[in-house]
Amino acid sequence: MINGQKIINVNNPLDFSRKEVVAIPVSRLKSFLNKSKEADLRIRDAKGNPLVIQWIDANGDSRNDELLFQATVEGGKTAVYTIVSDPETVIPNAEISTYSRLVPERVDDYAWENDKVAFRMYGPKGQQEALQGIKSSTLSSGVDIWLKRTELPVINKWYKGCLTDPMYYHKDSRGEGYDPYHVGNSRGTGGIGIWVNNKLQISQNFVSSRTIADGPLRTVFELTYQPWSDFGVKETKRISLDLGSNFSRFESDFSSEKPVPNYTIGITLHRNEGEAQRNDRNGYYLHWEKIDDAFVGEGLVMDPDIIEKSVIFRSEVPDESNLLVMTKPHKKTVYYAGFAWQKGGQVHTRQDWENMLKKQAQIISHPLIINIK
Repeated sequence: MINGQKIINVNNPLDFSRKEVVAIPVSRLKSFLNKSKEADLRIRDAKGNPLVIQWIDANGDSRNDELLFQATVEGGKTAVYTIVSDPETVIPNAEISTYSRLVPERVDDYAWENDKVAFRMYGPKGQQEALQGIKSSTLSSGVDIWLKRTELPVINKWYKGCLTDPMYYHKDSRGEGYDPYHVGNSRGTGGIGIWVNNKLQISQNFVSSRTIADGPLRTVFELTYQPWSDFGVKETKRISLDLGSNFSRFESDFSSEKPVPNYTIGITLHRNEGEAQRNDRNGYYLHWEKIDDAFVGEGLVMDPDIIEKSVIFRSEVPDESNLLVMTKPHKKTVYYAGFAWQKGGQVHTRQDWENMLKKQAQIISHPLIINIK
């Protein structure tokens, strides 16, 4: 039986079509939830089809804080959705999804993915083994990327394959993609540091992790770090990735023993063979490079108001060439880091990648507008 109903209007203020995960705070659903259970809530599109939804408990208090669904809205238009209480309608299962987890079977990486991209960062056991000189362990707070050309999840499959074949996900032999990307001591795609006297001070690997949300539409987790740099910085990263997005959202919370001159986000330039471009005015930065037989675009996007300056720093020292964006030293820094691979089919040229970054910058500054009535 269907009980109660509310209308959700989702307005797109930009001139291009958008398909994005949107979040409704529980506080905006109180009048509905006063009469209906969370478990009975369904969202339908304009044709009456039930949508995939996901509840998020953002602060770990065992109470949901927001409800997610994926909205599709044409440029300059408003899409209409309906909230109903309908426990008899089954919420659709999604074959494609977001996912993240700690990976103890591969030292202790933390890996995350959606239907477009996959990333990983490195943990304390990897740091310990790297300092002991154990091969294949990684000492780095840079962000690794995995090149996907399937919408289906690969993290569990690739790590399982690696147990019997250490090169399993380093070769693109199954038509799913692979990991040819080198991070080392660089920033990878979105690692952070402090830029002082033409030198980047960086943390070591994360020391603890916590999965906050894992579901069909958004994965969220936190990584914490031991104090790092000459400034005694303590850092917790909250990272999230939405279905359909090429960009992870990074939110770093900082405290420090001494005043910090900046927080600097970077993209590795590897051997300085790719194209790097800065755009301080619009807050996006790109690198376009050939890896093996195809091109990869890596990028950063952030609010231009937090940017102090940016540099393309090239060095003869391995892993020290990075595109660096210096931000004002706020206690919380938010930015987006992501990529696209030619073989993934979303981009074919450097201009395609720049266009995607431009759109992401506009999306950040002009979020979809939600009105519930």
